[in-house]
Amino acid sequence: MKIGITCYPTYGGSGIVATELGIYLARAGHEVHFISYAIPFRLNRYQDNLFFHEVEVLDYPVFQYPPYSLALASKLVEVAEFADLELIHAHYAIPHATSACLAKQILERDKLRVVTTLHGTDITLVGQHPSFKRTVQFSINHSNGVTAVSEYLARETYLAFSIEKEISVIPNFIPTSFLKLQDKPVKVRNLKANDKLTICHISNFRPLKRVKDIVQIVERLKNRFPVHVLMVGDGPERSIMEHLVHEKGLAKLFTFLGKQDSVIDILEKSDLFLLPSGDESFGLAALEAMACGVPCITSDAGGLPEVNIDGETSFVVSVGQIDQYIQSISLLHSDEALRLQFAKNAKEHAFKNFHPDIITPQYLAFYQKVLKAE
Repeated sequence: MKIGITCYPTYGGSGIVATELGIYLARAGHEVHFISYAIPFRLNRYQDNLFFHEVEVLDYPVFQYPPYSLALASKLVEVAEFADLELIHAHYAIPHATSACLAKQILERDKLRVVTTLHGTDITLVGQHPSFKRTVQFSINHSNGVTAVSEYLARETYLAFSIEKEISVIPNFIPTSFLKLQDKPVKVRNLKANDKLTICHISNFRPLKRVKDIVQIVERLKNRFPVHVLMVGDGPERSIMEHLVHEKGLAKLFTFLGKQDSVIDILEKSDLFLLPSGDESFGLAALEAMACGVPCITSDAGGLPEVNIDGETSFVVSVGQIDQYIQSISLLHSDEALRLQFAKNAKEHAFKNFHPDIITPQYLAFYQKVLKAE
């Protein structure tokens, strides 16, 4: 197959999944073309069958804002013609699916198919804004095939929009860089009274990640036992949070690491992973932690309970319930046997249900189904 993939090239889960999927398809012998404004950050080495096309946005005086959607559609047309693409896989409804549908109409090629994968805020946040809702709905209904990364997100899409398409659920999967950990024995530290409990959090620091909840949790935990938090990532609330921890005298308990290309070493040094999100379509960061054998304490937002199984792989807590977080963290701190069991269960669950060799063939089968449809 000849496949075009358009996605955000940044550190978010959608870009990671899109890039990992493209790498898998190229290794399987398919010709894959990435089309975006920058090279995806995990697309960092040469590979046969893998190509990148940069979208250039003209700085033309008549435009108050750069027209990225139109520039992307034009580049998709160009690549589809020159590379003879059979299918464009758009990750996120807007602008990617919108641009892909426009490119298909410009080309007037019925055989060119558009597959759209819904990842989260394109449905739950941005997509429901009155300025974008009809555009998102149009883009979904004019795609030849639609997938969502969780059952939760599929349900939300049906509730929020008038959808004529069947939405197939294909979950996110463990990135290939984590596969080397599959047969590595799970170990947890024997925490003594004065040992610091190391907690890791990875996100893009948007408000819906509720990173300020972590400050409240740590402020109360420090009176029970020593604790240290590794904050990985960057975003609009990082500066706010850094100011907050200094204001509360907690700066020594937090280390802000910024964006990291590889998080395996950080996760393996962590005792727990904490994700208190107010909304989460899937929770790829939690899955990565589980693949490392790190128990996750997550909120019950969105698709997280489909990934982290409460009482089996660790604990799921109601959004914003600080007392519940503290109780769960304290229990795992004091009970090494339970922490070890959760770590083993988490890793087994991750590799059994979200291994790329299980999930990526589902995308390939979906492509074939879409291409064969009339």
